[in-house]
Amino acid sequence: MIKFYFHPTPNPMKVALFLAEAELPFEVIPVDTMKGEQHEQAFRAINPNGKLPAIDDDGTVVFDSNAILLYLADKHGLFAGRPEDRGALLSWLMFIASGLGPYSGQAVHFQRAAPETVDYAINRYRREAERHYAILDARLADRTYFLGDDYTIVDIAAWGWIDRHTPVLGPDALEAYPNLKRWFDHINARPAVAKARDIGTDITFKSERDEVAMRALFPQNYAEELVEAKAS
Repeated sequence: MIKFYFHPTPNPMKVALFLAEAELPFEVIPVDTMKGEQHEQAFRAINPNGKLPAIDDDGTVVFDSNAILLYLADKHGLFAGRPEDRGALLSWLMFIASGLGPYSGQAVHFQRAAPETVDYAINRYRREAERHYAILDARLADRTYFLGDDYTIVDIAAWGWIDRHTPVLGPDALEAYPNLKRWFDHINARPAVAKARDIGTDITFKSERDEVAMRALFPQNYAEELVEAKAS
């Protein structure tokens, strides 16, 4: 059975949606990132990068959400698209991994989590997020899904981040991207989405962004203290 290392954030939710769609058996292993559990040695043995999600598929460990989606799609022959669309699938999957995801995350960070307002950073990451949304919107102008008529892991990966459009760009952000909004509403209506959203709801995760959470989420910001502690 798949062990699914989980926290209810955008990247783990991509994997949650795949598992719900594929109806694969899995065990949820909660990792509370606001408590710093991702830095514990046991989890670092699963993912040395200390990020969620990760899976252990009967001894095969995979981390990074898009790598997991690709691994599961190839293994089970599900949501991988047609062979002739492989190049497009890989291209859009990597676009989400290197563009939409990290820039959306940084847009949220500097607008909502940074200890001080940095106008340049807010503008930089928000404008890049908007540019990525526009690229996705254009792609969907004449397609039901990102690869045409086939629902694939590209749609699952994109859903994980577009589902969080409110903290990225605001509650009405999708109104400016009608094709993306149509697509999102279509994906959101899938029964598996409701099942994915239910994963982990019986687990109490830390929600307060206090100093403990900030140190757990952004340990690099306290690097000087770590160096001093090691030296003492």
